[in-house]
Amino acid sequence: MSARSSGASRHRSWVRLDNAANIFLAARTELDTKVFRLSAELDEQVDPDVLQRALDRVFVQYPLFRAVLRRGFFWYYLLESDRSPVVAEDTAAPVSHLYSFDGRELLFRVLYRGRRVSLEIFHALTDGTGALWFFQDLLTEYVGLRHPDEFAAVAPPVGTAVKQEFTVDAFTHWFASGTGKVPFIDEASPAVESASTHLPDAAPPGPVGPIARHRHPRSGVVRVHGTHAPDLRTRVVELSMPVKPVLGLARAEGVSLTIYLVALFFESLRATREVSGRERTMTVSVPVNLRQFFPSESGRNFFATTRLEHTYGTDPEADTLGAVCRDLDTQFRRQLTHESLERKIRRLISFERHPVLRFFPRPLKDLVLGMVNRSDSRGITVAITNLGRVTLPTPADRHVGRLYLHVSAARPQFSAMSHGDRLTVSFTSPFVETDHHAAFVRHLTARGVTVGVEAARVTAQEIAGEEGAVPVVKRGRRAARRGLGAPAGPATKEGR
Repeated sequence: MSARSSGASRHRSWVRLDNAANIFLAARTELDTKVFRLSAELDEQVDPDVLQRALDRVFVQYPLFRAVLRRGFFWYYLLESDRSPVVAEDTAAPVSHLYSFDGRELLFRVLYRGRRVSLEIFHALTDGTGALWFFQDLLTEYVGLRHPDEFAAVAPPVGTAVKQEFTVDAFTHWFASGTGKVPFIDEASPAVESASTHLPDAAPPGPVGPIARHRHPRSGVVRVHGTHAPDLRTRVVELSMPVKPVLGLARAEGVSLTIYLVALFFESLRATREVSGRERTMTVSVPVNLRQFFPSESGRNFFATTRLEHTYGTDPEADTLGAVCRDLDTQFRRQLTHESLERKIRRLISFERHPVLRFFPRPLKDLVLGMVNRSDSRGITVAITNLGRVTLPTPADRHVGRLYLHVSAARPQFSAMSHGDRLTVSFTSPFVETDHHAAFVRHLTARGVTVGVEAARVTAQEIAGEEGAVPVVKRGRRAARRGLGAPAGPATKEGR
């Protein structure tokens, strides 16, 4: 997506990056662009002219999205700009770089291809929740313009009402400014994994068993290795399935959907990758939407991450899928308490604003934060993001099908979200191998879940369109047993 500038001269607001955003600049690499994508499949071909009109109308309601990223001597900052977004056809590799030093480009783009609309965002601007708010309004506006007769009684959100202020930083408000007061949260109230997926009640505070036993191991953590694509593009594998059977499997184990999917991914790695004698611990990084604990309507980043793990080989009975689910669930509940999250965030804030580090020049800050990020990454096997169940206003909802979330990846990552009766799981990886993806599908199909799969082309052979080059699983249990590791014909086309 390109951008146009109005050329008008006026005072422009600026604001320092929030606490979570600072790490994205330091951790960004050629492999991991720190860009994520939301996509929606519509029931008809996308009209780019109408999409542009919808984008123009929604854009004025989101001052945050006008920002460009600038570099100061001590820190990065967001600067309000006069640039306007222009929709573009989706032809490049997904989650490609959005930010370049001093490029003064908008930090998001809107793309279209066939029946699919996509929003890509640089993570330093906003998190999944903030992006989803924008994307939901964009889809609603677009469908309203395409089908005005259906919106006669319920008007789409047209107007100039501001929905995401430019300068509001929830981290500063609650933890650093001194003006915010951390609210009391009843520990029995439901926590939230992501935008809208509720967890069971949090466990009461007390001695932390599994967490206390596992003190961020490094040498014993299973890390996935593989072959990079020639141009370092991200491998994307999309799974689509009915949501109810998978929810039923999770409930049968007494855990949330996120925990069940993580345990299933661990099983998939065990089935496909040889694990050395010392590397027996699998770990996962799970983001938590802090808005449910510390109320905020800020569209900027406002999340924390939790780290869960399971060490295999100590007891065969403890390594079954159900036992792993319960182990991860216990850890997750105990970390999702008000005190635990507040303690974690205040520690991060104090590190960022340490009197010594605060006056480090920005390049030195980047170096320090980059080293911290690389150290933490060595202790992570996989990362997951679950945006939960997404709904749109009734007139628009029936024109929108599957929704997808793709996240750039320095390691295997998968993202989940649901709309209507469909659950999507999107795997992203810096490696071309798809063996653990196939094992994940086999686990589901063996339990009666019908899975549709599509794999993006990343190797030179695949991009050239050679027969059998893209390894995918076809729909249904029988075909899924063929696996992704062997050629299985062209990718399944699902609304592309």
